[in-house]
Amino acid sequence: MNDDQLLRYSRHILLPQIGIEGQQKLLESHALLIGAGGLGSPIALYLAAAGVGRITICDHDEVDLTNLQRQIVHRTESIGRKKVDSARQTLAAINPGVDVVALPERIEGGRLEELVAAADIVLDGSDNFATRHAVNRACVRLRKPLVSGAGVRFDGQIAVFDMRSPQSPCYHCLFPEHGENEDVRCAIMGVFAPLVGIIGAMQAAEALKLLAAIGTPLTGRLLLLDALTMEWRSMRLAKDPACPVCSIPAAR
Repeated sequence: MNDDQLLRYSRHILLPQIGIEGQQKLLESHALLIGAGGLGSPIALYLAAAGVGRITICDHDEVDLTNLQRQIVHRTESIGRKKVDSARQTLAAINPGVDVVALPERIEGGRLEELVAAADIVLDGSDNFATRHAVNRACVRLRKPLVSGAGVRFDGQIAVFDMRSPQSPCYHCLFPEHGENEDVRCAIMGVFAPLVGIIGAMQAAEALKLLAAIGTPLTGRLLLLDALTMEWRSMRLAKDPACPVCSIPAAR
């Protein structure tokens, strides 16, 4: 680290759990972020501010006026621009030392696996089950830690799925792909603005802990937030031995 970096990240370095070694790990890390919306906004802001060296952001959508109530990485003048380009501009203003790769495309299939393989950690800020399951399959296959979050109305949730741990369940264990789960969109149901900020910030925190190898991650636990009462519930998640995604051997 140079003198500017030592000063910029000094409040992290002062923490004995992180120190210079942990901060250096962050600077050398590559995070893949799926989605630059309500969850992706605080995730991207905190990862960039904390000095994660490379952040690849994938989102095919454009900034809309209705997004600005909660998608805090975007600005009014960004309306009509690709979300990833808007996010990259904001992150560059916060921390020009971070390499932000903006991919304005819907990521799937072999392209998704290619991006997951290149990353150290994956953060899912998408808003639909099809994308979440596709990301989960790629992370299971390639043994990459996945930080998953969701939020709608006043209800939020966050969990970590990490196939590097033999006991870890995967996203499919919790939400079977062909179960009764239905996509609940913010455009239909609404969403409390700070809710996605809370969940997204926690996703960033879990990612930083995993990258710096500190603390105890949320692997095998699901946190549920009711923002109306500001009450949290914590649930233990068990690996499904019959899971068609993570019960088969992962790629090495």
